[in-house]
Amino acid sequence: MSISISEFADRLEETMAAMAKSFSRHGTNELFKGKITLPQFLAMDYLHRNGESRMTDLARSMSVSTAGMTGIVDRLVRCGYIARGLEPKDRRVIKTKLTQRGEAIVGRIKEQRRKMIVHVFGKISEKDRDTYLRIITKVRETVAVKP
Repeated sequence: MSISISEFADRLEETMAAMAKSFSRHGTNELFKGKITLPQFLAMDYLHRNGESRMTDLARSMSVSTAGMTGIVDRLVRCGYIARGLEPKDRRVIKTKLTQRGEAIVGRIKEQRRKMIVHVFGKISEKDRDTYLRIITKVRETVAVKP
């Protein structure tokens, strides 16, 4: 069965929206319950993977302005998930890092997401999982290319 790229786009958008809704309905963690927004989690995940980072690097990683990143970080600082400080050699540089509390919540969210993925994809054949991973990896590489 062959479909046009426009129909493919419509069906994929519908499927992705339904999947996101289902995942959030079954989610039990802080991310899905609204305690942490997706941009906040992405910022925390970046710091988890990269360690202490400058605000400008954190903003660049999320493709937002430094001012936009400041709003995200402010709430995370108030919640005790991120610590912010100045670079001793250049006080214009603002550094951010996860606190112990931030590391703990990122770990919980990642583990809960992993369990959900294992649960869902455990019902799909290994061959289909391999195909899905190959395609989604190719999509990731395609969208990562800057125009």
